[in-house]
Amino acid sequence: MIKLLTALALVAILQAKAQSQTKKVETTNVQTATFGAGCFWCTEAVFLNVKGVTKVVSGYTGGKVKNPTYREICTGMTGHAEVTQITFDPAVVSFEELLEVFWNTHDPTTLNRQGADEGTQYRSAVFYADENQKALAEAYKIQLEASHVYKNPIVTEITTLTTFYPAEDYHQNYYELNPNQGYCQYVIRPKVDKFKKQFADKLKK
Repeated sequence: MIKLLTALALVAILQAKAQSQTKKVETTNVQTATFGAGCFWCTEAVFLNVKGVTKVVSGYTGGKVKNPTYREICTGMTGHAEVTQITFDPAVVSFEELLEVFWNTHDPTTLNRQGADEGTQYRSAVFYADENQKALAEAYKIQLEASHVYKNPIVTEITTLTTFYPAEDYHQNYYELNPNQGYCQYVIRPKVDKFKKQFADKLKK
């Protein structure tokens, strides 16, 4: 069964890569990826260091309330997830490489929680922008499950991107602007340091 899943995942990846290569030939425009991986301060701080990434915006998506505020998000009643929307140059870094960073820099097995941050707004999620991103994300998830990298089941949600709402200004570039804040020192900094050590080949110079 595992071999079959791996084979299916490989086929899906190859098909998605072929579509991706076609898109690269057709356009030189940047693309976006939208990930939920717990607190968006952490995710933003990680992806700002990835070469090929030109912009990272913290925000909200996946809910039912228009123009939600952070205060509303924190109640868990709006249905939104804290996310980062990543603008990247596919000629430098692929969506598949961003997925690799995504799945390796948070725990995708804890439902609606990352560390001490708990609630549906902190759920693990890939919000795909098109069918190519959907295929790559689903295939990557199948590979991870088949390889048994994690002891517990992966609960990452893979769903279509709806309206993305940028978070309030004070949430943007939070780690860089507040390096001495307690959460930055004891939660974000270790994650960023671990990422830099694990993905040294993907760091901006």
